[in-house]
Amino acid sequence: TVQVAVAANFTEPMKAIAADFEKDSGNTVQLSFGSTGKFYSQIKNGAPFDVFLSADTATPARLEKEGDTVPGSIFTYATGKLVLWSAKAGVVDAQGEVLKKNEFRNIAIASPKLAPYGAAAVQTLTQLGLLATLEPKFVTGESIGQTFSFVSTGNAELGFVALSQVYEGGKIKSGSGWIVPEDLHAPLRQDAVQLARAKNNQAAAALLVYLKAGKAQAIIRSYGYGV
Repeated sequence: TVQVAVAANFTEPMKAIAADFEKDSGNTVQLSFGSTGKFYSQIKNGAPFDVFLSADTATPARLEKEGDTVPGSIFTYATGKLVLWSAKAGVVDAQGEVLKKNEFRNIAIASPKLAPYGAAAVQTLTQLGLLATLEPKFVTGESIGQTFSFVSTGNAELGFVALSQVYEGGKIKSGSGWIVPEDLHAPLRQDAVQLARAKNNQAAAALLVYLKAGKAQAIIRSYGYGV
């Protein structure tokens, strides 16, 4: 059995990859989803995770420096994309001009302290010169999963979410969205690492190898990530 802490943006692809891995290897995978910042705290407090799929590069690097990982096991498993999305058609235009018009009541973002996608949203608004104007309208989720929930239920008219949450068959599957140009924020490189408590767990090591292979990479790409 391998216990995996998974950044919320990677929920759907990881469910699919875990199902394939279980079939192909005979191992059992137990998945937990949440914010990268919260997982860091839980790992430091002894949570029984074997593998950590972060939404950034900094958190696994920090854990490695602090002696909480299997040395040399870090690698980038995906590069994410940020999207401004509304559950309703016609709300978000393809150039993101809706932000400048500022005719909405509220906008959801993930906590920039806990979630790298939230930090990327703040960087984007800063680059566009809109942060001070729009900050009073923020509805903040503690993870990108909660942020997506705010927007999908209509509790926020629009919000910055992970492209993987709204992407299917090569396009945004519902509502309306603007895929944020990658030069507006730091790259959303996402690193995986084997945690120190699992140094002898062969299923954990095997899962990390599997993430780099063709079948998993095809699933990752299908959700709009770069690999």
